[in-house]
Amino acid sequence: MPPAPQRLSPYEAVLGDELSKLHPRLATYFAAIPSASSGIGTGTFDVAGTPRRWLWPILWVLGKQGVMFPAWEHDLAFTVFNHPVVDARGNPAIVAIRTFHFSRGDRRMRDAITAEHGGLVDHLGVVRRYVAGLDCAVVDGSLRLASTILAIRIGNGHIRIPRFIAPKVTLLESFDDESDSQRVSVTVELPLVGRLYEYSGCFSYEIRPGEKYL
Repeated sequence: MPPAPQRLSPYEAVLGDELSKLHPRLATYFAAIPSASSGIGTGTFDVAGTPRRWLWPILWVLGKQGVMFPAWEHDLAFTVFNHPVVDARGNPAIVAIRTFHFSRGDRRMRDAITAEHGGLVDHLGVVRRYVAGLDCAVVDGSLRLASTILAIRIGNGHIRIPRFIAPKVTLLESFDDESDSQRVSVTVELPLVGRLYEYSGCFSYEIRPGEKYL
């Protein structure tokens, strides 16, 4: 019997030929991970969290869900673990676990990126309670993701957060040839308030056969 065809990654399913316009190392990063393998990255965030301490009680709740954390640190070591799966609807997905090595202990951010109805959807948290629809674009060899819809799962349904009060999430993935490392920058901003949360830094990445969840 011939081997089963390799499934597309969510990014391949949405970007199609646009994936080839990424920096070659990024194109590999966002391409399908071979079955029975995982992607492992290690690096350092220049900054992570927010200096706005009035937000920390809210972030404490979100931290319990593995979304965002009540902290503000510089030069923070981190790891990222990517594993390919297929969701309950048969959509290609990438489960990601990002471990922030904070001075007060490790915290894990968990999400799953899926390709649904021709677009990317990010399911955030331990129980995937928070959902973000993402606009996806290749810009000068880098990948830019920007949230278009934010919703909270309640029971079997979702409640959409009105756009005028919804935080906007922006992610930029790029590759720096000089340092031979991948760069990631994520910001969360609120209309009329400004930046609520962020993390950015560089990391190295490789595919490891047989690697399991951290």
